[in-house]
Amino acid sequence: MKRVLIYIVLSFILGSSVFAKGLTRKEYIEKYKELAVREMQRTGIPASITLAQGLLESGNGNSLLATKGNNHFGIKCHDWTGPSMKMDDDHRRECFRKYDHPYDSYKDHSQFLTSRSRYAFLFKYNSDDYKHWAHGLKKAGYATDPQYAHRLIKIIDEEHLHKLDIKGKGDDFIIERPTGTDLADIDSGYEIDPFGARLEIANGVHYIVTKKGDTFYSIEKSLDVNRRKLLRYNDLPKNYILQLDQRLYLHKKRRKAARGYNFHRVKEGESLYGIAQEYGVRLKRIRKINDVDKNYKPVLGERIWLRHKKR
Repeated sequence: MKRVLIYIVLSFILGSSVFAKGLTRKEYIEKYKELAVREMQRTGIPASITLAQGLLESGNGNSLLATKGNNHFGIKCHDWTGPSMKMDDDHRRECFRKYDHPYDSYKDHSQFLTSRSRYAFLFKYNSDDYKHWAHGLKKAGYATDPQYAHRLIKIIDEEHLHKLDIKGKGDDFIIERPTGTDLADIDSGYEIDPFGARLEIANGVHYIVTKKGDTFYSIEKSLDVNRRKLLRYNDLPKNYILQLDQRLYLHKKRRKAARGYNFHRVKEGESLYGIAQEYGVRLKRIRKINDVDKNYKPVLGERIWLRHKKR
């Protein structure tokens, strides 16, 4: 009888360990690669980088932070006001963000990178330039591990994740939407941003071009940028009414244009504001660089300096 009981107990323990087995690296990729691709299309962050970070930071989705808090990227609280959980990391009982669903973690990871100025330079790299992105993340201080970039690159190379980044060449790598998994619940319970691939980048800053039906409210709801900030980022007055086909920046514009764009030659009908929007430079900086006041109207053929005025 004792032998039978021992056998039953051992079987239960072994059986439980089987059922408790976590995801493998390949299983994690199959489960979440569609989210990574969607975020790449939405924000320009390489899908390979997003997946490699998710794999590395969450231990293939098996870490306590991922299983209990749906936090796949190790993002700490910082200015977070939502649910959180305490865990030991660089220090004891540090505060980490907690999400309702893995999709929220992926979306917040994109928001984290696109909304902080220290990561802005990354968006000058193409979305298939995963090596520059990996080294850039380390340079910007995403992780303290000195080998962080090399670890990301190693995962991407071993799993051929770069295929996800190559437009028109990754279709055979992307499976149909799975059923019976977390991803199958996204469309029913978690709305994918309707702005999707409309996000574009100028001078390292994300923007959209407004279309019929867009309002400050719909943009705020979908892209998590409130009206007050949108007006400030785009040098617009408080009572401004949104127009069609308008370039609308979602973060602060830069103090000068990207390298290679030293000046702009004025075309007919152009204004300083339009030039500032075209190059993603703050209007006040354009005026200061060119020593003009707010009432100045550029002249056809004139050079408007975008980085510094040459004497």
